[in-house]
Amino acid sequence: MLPNDDVNHPAHYTSHPSGIECIQITEHFNFCLGNVIKYSWRAGLKDISDEGTIKDLRKAQWYLNREIERIGSKAEIDPVSSISVPDRMRYIMEGGYDRTNDNHE
Repeated sequence: MLPNDDVNHPAHYTSHPSGIECIQITEHFNFCLGNVIKYSWRAGLKDISDEGTIKDLRKAQWYLNREIERIGSKAEIDPVSSISVPDRMRYIMEGGYDRTNDNHE
């Protein structure tokens, strides 16, 4: 776990028991899915009140709905978009994703 740094490594993104920082996961996804993960990750951590937690979960839901609309409006679904989020996360966690060869969103 990284020391708390409100700008570079805020505690609500670095306090996961695995020691993984949220951005280490989200940077492998497109903008909307990255935000789904980010807001879900920090729900109940940045603002521990029920209202704050619900607000973060609603933000995650908004980005998820936007991603569903984006995919639904595409004439063809590219292969990366069709991989489920859990499968993609599992693949990343196992070290099987090299961002330098990423030609998609």
